[in-house]
Amino acid sequence: MLNKIKYDQASVQLKIVMSDAAVNPKAYPLADAKLTVSILDLVQQATNYKQIKKGANEATKTLNRGISEFIVMAADTEPLEILLHLPLLCEDKNVPYVFVPSKVALGRACGVSRPVISASITSNDASQLGPQIQSMREQIEQLLI
Repeated sequence: MLNKIKYDQASVQLKIVMSDAAVNPKAYPLADAKLTVSILDLVQQATNYKQIKKGANEATKTLNRGISEFIVMAADTEPLEILLHLPLLCEDKNVPYVFVPSKVALGRACGVSRPVISASITSNDASQLGPQIQSMREQIEQLLI
């Protein structure tokens, strides 16, 4: 029951944030509302475990170093072209990527007060988030197929 209440509150907050966002049609694959909530929840947990890099430049660095598990990008980034090098790099490195509707929601999930246009969840063998990251990675890969 408590988990359902938490999910309902998160989806209400997400709807409020999503209503302000002008999602660009080039943003593919775009996560639906339920997947967005679970992605942002995992981003928040990864922030607590220090397994996240925020921003397009840091996401690019993690991809080049080979430590990125998956990339989350904001679909309401203006201009979106500042992010569009990441999907190409992700496909070269075989790393899944997904767009969420709001950069403000992504920033809040990352634990900062500013909007975040891109975040990279990084790998760590000793982390307790391993199974959750792997599950989310598979869900994101299903969107890309």
